[in-house]
Amino acid sequence: MAQYFSLHPEQPQPRLIRQAAEIVRGGGLVVLPTDSAYALVCAVGDASQLERIRKIRGVDDRHHFTLMCRDLSEIATYARVDNSQYRLLKATTPGPYTFILEGTKELPRRVLHPKRKTIGLRIPEHAVISALLAELDGPLLTSTLLLPGEDLPLTDPDEIRERLEKQVDLVIEAGYCGPEATTVIDLTSGSPQLVRAGRGALEPFGLNAD
Repeated sequence: MAQYFSLHPEQPQPRLIRQAAEIVRGGGLVVLPTDSAYALVCAVGDASQLERIRKIRGVDDRHHFTLMCRDLSEIATYARVDNSQYRLLKATTPGPYTFILEGTKELPRRVLHPKRKTIGLRIPEHAVISALLAELDGPLLTSTLLLPGEDLPLTDPDEIRERLEKQVDLVIEAGYCGPEATTVIDLTSGSPQLVRAGRGALEPFGLNAD
């Protein structure tokens, strides 16, 4: 049965952040709000939690997982970033964007796309996530909380708790969280390519939704 924490969206309680971090370190699967939609998160190297996310999401091993990172230096540890990519990342983070980049050897192969060896990277603009990442002193593996057969991610923490209470270990509520997922930009081909239009604006990349 999942635990349920209600956190302040701007000044999250340190005691609850520490407890959430312990759940993650202990192999727990957590639902939390982000600057876009709710997300499933777990420790990066935990293979069993990876499979739990795949089962909840109904996705296969070609699904692009994402690392939530604290800052650009942490992104550079886990992805190959050239100067032009770095400038784009610096101009648009933190924010509701996920960037597809080539992963480094610091990452377990199972979290990378099996053919492309790529990974999603993002720096959310959300106080709860920032506090949790700081407490963990490292990134989180994440996937949008979009259930099979549904068009939009779940938004109501009470509904999330009811539907997933036997499939996750912790649900974190911290105020309203919208239904829009991140905008996903592929930066592996020289120029930005739109993968998914979401909450993040496209203008910084010279792109449009068409």
